[in-house]
Amino acid sequence: MATDRAERFSLQDKVALVLGGSSGIGREIALGFQDAGATVVLVGKTKSKVAEVGTSLAARGGAHKGYCADLTDPAQLTGLVSRTLAEYGRIDILVNSQGITILKPSETFTRADYDLILATNLTSVFFASIEVGRHMLERGSGSIVNIASVAAHRGFQLSAPYTVSKHGVLGLTRTLGAEWAERGVRVNAVSPGFIMTALNEKKMSDTRKEAALRRTPMHRFGVLEEIVDAAIYLASPSANFVTGQSIVVDGGFLAAGLDN
Repeated sequence: MATDRAERFSLQDKVALVLGGSSGIGREIALGFQDAGATVVLVGKTKSKVAEVGTSLAARGGAHKGYCADLTDPAQLTGLVSRTLAEYGRIDILVNSQGITILKPSETFTRADYDLILATNLTSVFFASIEVGRHMLERGSGSIVNIASVAAHRGFQLSAPYTVSKHGVLGLTRTLGAEWAERGVRVNAVSPGFIMTALNEKKMSDTRKEAALRRTPMHRFGVLEEIVDAAIYLASPSANFVTGQSIVVDGGFLAAGLDN
């Protein structure tokens, strides 16, 4: 029985394409998926970061490949998917972990700010899901895991375009999850709370960090492994009856009402 349960959470022999896999949550998912048995194809924008994660994957053993691509460029995205399919013959799992944010008052955002955030956080997620989804639908199987945010469930001050983009990711997750369910493709999301990635460490002021901790019932920041575990579950056979859902990993942030 124990062996069967372990197999239910295994990604053995699966090909996982991890977009945004060279830093932050995506980096840890790439490493965690390989630990769970997957062949990992990681994609990032910066060559040195892709190489660093590739070195970490190689040190753990197992098959992997790293590519550099600007996922907001349709030609690069299409080429990336085609190259992965040519190399491995299939994509069993897609992780959309690409994302950026800018924190400032809403009235100071420019059109360029908005376009950059939406292109990275939502448009590329939509078209990556469609490009890979077509292949998965032809095969009749596949799992897509999107990285959303607690900002997909609430309004978040000082991050209006980011919040808009994450609401969009959650809407896309629910729509594709329902639309593709009977054709064998599952689409889900993980909504992290406050995880102290390098990005958050730089972007969040001390005041914002203090407010986040005060409003989180567990009174701590989450750690990356806790997001990875949720992503592995959603990608694995254990979640075969789960689609169109978002697992919130936030220490109780969304459940809380008044501050203590």
